[in-house]
Amino acid sequence: MQHNPGFLKLVEQAKQRVKECSVAEVQARLARGEQFHFIDVREDHEFWIDHAAGARHLGKGIIERDIETEIPDKQVSIVLYCGGGYRSALVADTLQQMGYTNVISMGGGIKAWRDAGFPLEKDKSI
Repeated sequence: MQHNPGFLKLVEQAKQRVKECSVAEVQARLARGEQFHFIDVREDHEFWIDHAAGARHLGKGIIERDIETEIPDKQVSIVLYCGGGYRSALVADTLQQMGYTNVISMGGGIKAWRDAGFPLEKDKSI
């Protein structure tokens, strides 16, 4: 997908303020049984197609509204991902502004997760 320059500039600014990790790092944390919130911030229809195994959905459109209810502890570890690592960087930046201190954006998003052959799930409610 070809992204617009204004969007890319916004993402690059956000990436300067947030932490990023690789899909391999996230998979290793899951394999070790580490406790963290693994959040898919893509649109509903994207999540329904498939998502990283173990992830739950809080779309970019509602996460700011619902995050404090879903994850009230602002010090817990949160890993966010989207399609390619752009939207999740924007969400990570926003959550940091809301006081969350341990937020990471997964670089490469679900595309990199799929390419690495890591486990996927489909939404069971369909």
